[in-house]
Amino acid sequence: MIIGVPREIKDHEARVGVTPAGAKALTDAGHTVLVETNAGLLSSFPDHEYQDHGAEIVGDAGHVWGKSDLVVKVKEPVASEYPYFREGLVLFTYLHLAPLPELTQKLLDTGVIGIAYETVRDRANTLPLLTPMSEVAGRMSVQVGAAYLEKEHGGRGILLGGVPGVPPANVCIIGGGIVGTNAAKIAVGMGAHVTLVDVNLNRLRELDDIFGGRLNTLASNSYNLARATREADLVIGGVLIPGATAPKIVTRHMVSKMKKGSVIVDVAIDQGGCVETARPTSHSDPSYVVDGVVHYCVTNMPGAVPHTSTLALTNATFPYLTRIVSLGAEAALRQDPGLAEGLNVYRGKLTHRGVAESQGRTWTAPAEVLG
Repeated sequence: MIIGVPREIKDHEARVGVTPAGAKALTDAGHTVLVETNAGLLSSFPDHEYQDHGAEIVGDAGHVWGKSDLVVKVKEPVASEYPYFREGLVLFTYLHLAPLPELTQKLLDTGVIGIAYETVRDRANTLPLLTPMSEVAGRMSVQVGAAYLEKEHGGRGILLGGVPGVPPANVCIIGGGIVGTNAAKIAVGMGAHVTLVDVNLNRLRELDDIFGGRLNTLASNSYNLARATREADLVIGGVLIPGATAPKIVTRHMVSKMKKGSVIVDVAIDQGGCVETARPTSHSDPSYVVDGVVHYCVTNMPGAVPHTSTLALTNATFPYLTRIVSLGAEAALRQDPGLAEGLNVYRGKLTHRGVAESQGRTWTAPAEVLG
């Protein structure tokens, strides 16, 4: 099989879909790996490392896409990449289609087989290819929030952990999943006063045990959310419904009641965001202000730490990639129901319920299209 690794062109996206070590394993197995020039450079993987491990360096993105049976990326394709789509091309990447109807339609129109990292499931019914980036984004959210609380970035001028005699910042984390748990680890470690809100009481019990009383837990309802956000200096949104648009947990009215100079980091923005006033931003223009509240809604937060993120991501994706290239995409999807959960589009058919419901489209189950 010919595997293509294009350079990411989304704003300030420096991750890469395959490392030199991955290229070596693929070429050792008899496959061809085409890597676009400088695809791994910003992740600290220069071209010569790929060449030393058997990959072919290609100067033109169109050549990578056009000659490859399977394209491995990190982020969803942007408009300038749509012309590269073609019937039967296998695309293995984060797609986050729910809030992207235009990309969905382009994939359907061209007959691409799109396997989305974020909806693949393992035997434990977890999301193994979303988890590493959720860990990175969750930890980053507190770093970013701490920086934007500084006056220079429009914040209230608060040190997250406080100092002796001065109270720390109040941090409200919405969602007790991977993002929320990792955000809590960093926020608690930095000395903040942290409240985590979740609808699942069993999860709140688990987190109470894990953090040994250093984390305040709160059952999610509109009253508790309104109070927690009103008192917060930093709100971190980490709500996820796999494959579907995130629910708007924090309303515009709640935002209007927050302190001036407080900060919202909506990590759920890849799936549309869980804050009503949130809209996607980029690393080039990361923040904006609504009702005096600073919003940071960058859709590819882990791209800011590409070396760590690339290694964490490829550690998780590579076993699935080797299965796809050794068996062929369709056989691999038939053999592994968890991988088939990642199938979002297949030769003109939408194959993920969450995306379909978010966009008001019809869908066909993966088992049906795969036979």
